[in-house]
Amino acid sequence: MERLQKILANAGVASRRKCEELIREGKVAVNDRVVTELGAKADPVHDIITVNGKPVKTENKLYFIFNKPKGVITTMSDPQGRTTVRDYLKGVKERVYPVGRLDYDSEGLLLLTNDGDLAQKLTHPKHHVPKTYLATVERVPHGNDLEKLKKGIRLEDGMTAPAEVEYHDVDPDGKYATIAITIREGRNRQVRRMFEAIRHPVIRLKRISFGGISLDGLQRGKYRKLTAEEVQQLKDAADGKIKLEAHHHGEAPK
Repeated sequence: MERLQKILANAGVASRRKCEELIREGKVAVNDRVVTELGAKADPVHDIITVNGKPVKTENKLYFIFNKPKGVITTMSDPQGRTTVRDYLKGVKERVYPVGRLDYDSEGLLLLTNDGDLAQKLTHPKHHVPKTYLATVERVPHGNDLEKLKKGIRLEDGMTAPAEVEYHDVDPDGKYATIAITIREGRNRQVRRMFEAIRHPVIRLKRISFGGISLDGLQRGKYRKLTAEEVQQLKDAADGKIKLEAHHHGEAPK
């Protein structure tokens, strides 16, 4: 059950404040019963809600996982005409938007939804939702460098929270290493800046997990709907019920 004005605003009827006015003016009915009190709640899926006698079409909540290729912008439109996430979602008729962002040069797991409440929780720093990346970096960082990342490292916008870090793949010639790193914040280009701080710049960055949802088996440039179990897992992660990230998966970048 949700507040009536929130349902109407989410359905695009008007702003929440305007929807409150419509309720007070007696223009809104739930199952043919006029509702004028602002505290009233309704079920957006099963109740028939009308405004001025016309049924309100409530949005079904949709949840997708997308394997973003490098060189794609994490927006639904770009005034400069560059390739965006929307270009890969040809089969999705409804309006969905990305949860957080992956920068242009990064690839991997991106969540998309029209569930604004969940999206806000997943990206808000106070919820500490885990995100795991495979970072291929120049040369092989020593263990004490990785210890700095584990404890938290000072960036220009303050100390980072402790990260989980482990070797994933190491070049025998010492030219690069791939490190699995799990963070629970979402600062701009955070993983890249963390590795720059220990003087091992990132060559390739791929997100392989978000809130325990894994990229396993999803080809680059493809998307699929999340299962009901996966959606529940994300909601649990957003409510702080998942403490440990799903263990590190994914192939080492070539």
